[in-house]
Amino acid sequence: MRLKPFIPHCMTFVAMLSLGASFALEACTASGDAVEGSSFPPVDKGGSSSVVSNSSSSKDSLHVDSTIFNMFDWVKIPKAAITRGVNSFGVNSFSMATTEVTQQVYEFVMKGLPKQSKMGDSIAVSNVSWFRAALFCNAFSKLAGLDTAYVYKSIAGDSILVDLEINYSAASIRLPTENEWEVAAHGGTSTTYYWDTDVASKYAYYGQTAGPDVVAQKLPNGFGLYDMAGNVAEWVNDWYDAYPKNKSDNYSGPQMGEYRVVRGGGWSDKVTALDPKEREKLDPTHSKLTLGFRLVYSTGF
Repeated sequence: MRLKPFIPHCMTFVAMLSLGASFALEACTASGDAVEGSSFPPVDKGGSSSVVSNSSSSKDSLHVDSTIFNMFDWVKIPKAAITRGVNSFGVNSFSMATTEVTQQVYEFVMKGLPKQSKMGDSIAVSNVSWFRAALFCNAFSKLAGLDTAYVYKSIAGDSILVDLEINYSAASIRLPTENEWEVAAHGGTSTTYYWDTDVASKYAYYGQTAGPDVVAQKLPNGFGLYDMAGNVAEWVNDWYDAYPKNKSDNYSGPQMGEYRVVRGGGWSDKVTALDPKEREKLDPTHSKLTLGFRLVYSTGF
């Protein structure tokens, strides 16, 4: 089992950035084990941690700021397929943060926090709308020297992104698609819950009244991902609708809709809401204290 991720204090990040610190990045297997002698994602061959480009059409030209990127531990989720009825939906390999976004990292990137039910650097951030989660992804991508996935004309009202398009070909940080999230949540298992018949409370923080918890306090799934059930429910990219009747690889949801999809169940939910197949739909402007998000890094599909 992987150790819980250590998240330094934000002032430490600022100090590291001002000193131009550079860190080696490691590729990860699906089980979360580091692969020696490799870099992930591609880093500046000169060893600099400064941001060289945050908007490039060439993945190879991106110079990743590893100081920012390593605010999270990442695991590579292998290529897989989801079967619904008689249809199969292929999902390309991608990488996912092992934990939900914390209050500390959210505040560091966005220079502020929404109202929280309880405060703590390593507690999962909550009360974040889908639009604010997308803006966080863009801001984190820029800090890390990556492209941005969310392209829009302007921001209106309470962070509503006008004429929004999601660029899935960009090497960027973004929310997972619904199918990516479900593949990751199963952790390589085919059982209803990734803990099978073991005690659910060993793996998930749920049925509580006190608000979200510190991330990575429960056991991870088979991919090394923590809190894929419980703690905070998680936004995904897709508009909510019935699943398509025809098979499709790298399906990213309908082109338009009224609601965005939420997965995973939150700290106040019953265990039945933790089934990786369970879906919730919410207006993308909506925020609540049981709702947060986690990140994926993708080089495009």
